Amino acid sequence: MTDATPLKIDIVSDVVCPWCVIGYKQLEAALVQLGDEVHAEISWHPFELNRDMPPEGQDIGEHIAQKYGSTKEQSAANRERLSKLGEELSFPFTYSDDMRIYNTFQAHQLLHWAGEDYGNAEQTSLQLAFFAAYFQDNRDVSEEEVLIELVEETGLDGDKAREVLNDPDQAARVRAMLNFWIEQGVTGVPAIIFDEKYMVPGAQDTETFVNVIRKVSEKKAAA
Repeated sequence: MTDATPLKIDIVSDVVCPWCVIGYKQLEAALVQLGDEVHAEISWHPFELNRDMPPEGQDIGEHIAQKYGSTKEQSAANRERLSKLGEELSFPFTYSDDMRIYNTFQAHQLLHWAGEDYGNAEQTSLQLAFFAAYFQDNRDVSEEEVLIELVEETGLDGDKAREVLNDPDQAARVRAMLNFWIEQGVTGVPAIIFDEKYMVPGAQDTETFVNVIRKVSEKKAAA
């Protein structure tokens, strides 16, 4: 048996991006399919789809109509497609008529902290908790108390998380990271980077991720 190929995977995403959930779950399925061919280390990186979103958020239907020009019928069809994919990937979406979209900067602050202080596995657990809170429980992921509760439910230090949210230096670092990914040409999410070299945009299907990972592994082996 050959040793597993170490593989760094960076995921640029936003907490309120449904395709980021789908993309991750497809990637997760690909890694399960690959088994011991690779040993993946996943890191999450921030992207704000709605940097200027006010504190109270915005009705999601109104937001999508304004931002993308989608009709109610188009939005409904998109939600139906997402719901079907989510069910297939064991992440059921729960949409409601009063769902709102929120600014996610504070969530990104906590994800960055989780990755730095706890590691990749804990960061992923927190990211998935944020996804579930927003897309399944319809919670306000811009609200500090909601975020602290989710941090604690994930097993991380709530008091330390509160300090992080009130640390201007930490906020500046996260803002710099947001700008970095824009400078790297990321204009939408998810954007998934393999081995710090190969960027795959969008929520690809499982087989596509399997093929990409195998090709990246072959290039690493040949280097």
